[in-house]
Amino acid sequence: MSLKYKRVLLKLSGESLMGEKGFGIDANMIKHYANQIKTIVDMGVEVAIVIGGGNIFRGLSAGASGIERVQGDYMGMLATVINAMALQSAIETTGLYTRLISAIEMRQIAEPYIRRRAMRHLEKKRVVIFSAGTGNPYFTTDSAAALRASEINAEVILKGTRVDGIYTADPEKDPTATKFDNITFAEVLNKGLNVMDTTAFTMCQENHIPIIVFDIANPDNLVNIMKGISVGTLVKD
Repeated sequence: MSLKYKRVLLKLSGESLMGEKGFGIDANMIKHYANQIKTIVDMGVEVAIVIGGGNIFRGLSAGASGIERVQGDYMGMLATVINAMALQSAIETTGLYTRLISAIEMRQIAEPYIRRRAMRHLEKKRVVIFSAGTGNPYFTTDSAAALRASEINAEVILKGTRVDGIYTADPEKDPTATKFDNITFAEVLNKGLNVMDTTAFTMCQENHIPIIVFDIANPDNLVNIMKGISVGTLVKD
């Protein structure tokens, strides 16, 4: 089978793990992701994953509870490790091999981040899950996704969301919003569209890494992207 992409970085939000719940991890959602990942790995795709922690704790919102920003950001990083461990278990039940890598050292749970080792895992068809963001406060998991994608030479960032692409406005709030099938980095900035935070977006632009924003809930979308079928919105130079 001819593949459009051979090495991808999948960015999942922590909120996407909640499913219909208002908090925590929905077992059905995590199985859904694991099965989709299994399908594209079986196609021959090398898959790395960055996952957020917003379903457990958001560092940016910590100030409202009196938690200092840096402390809150580290708490958010630890939340991503919990999500990554849950996703790792779900993926391994499908028969795949995984490696959990943390930007914050915690040897009993995860490997430390070593670029060459991470790339070797991908070459051996292991699913690599990057957790704890960049290991630094003030950087989002979007920034971690852009950084890791650049380092491992990923061909594309796949940003799984609740909507099927980038719209002129939030389609969940504005029924007149229209979808972009293709858009350039410059157009996203000029139109003020919210795809990733500015740091992450700029890093993708400078390193010429396209971004596909798509509906992660549709079980066919990941496979169709690998086949080269137009899905969601493609952001490129």
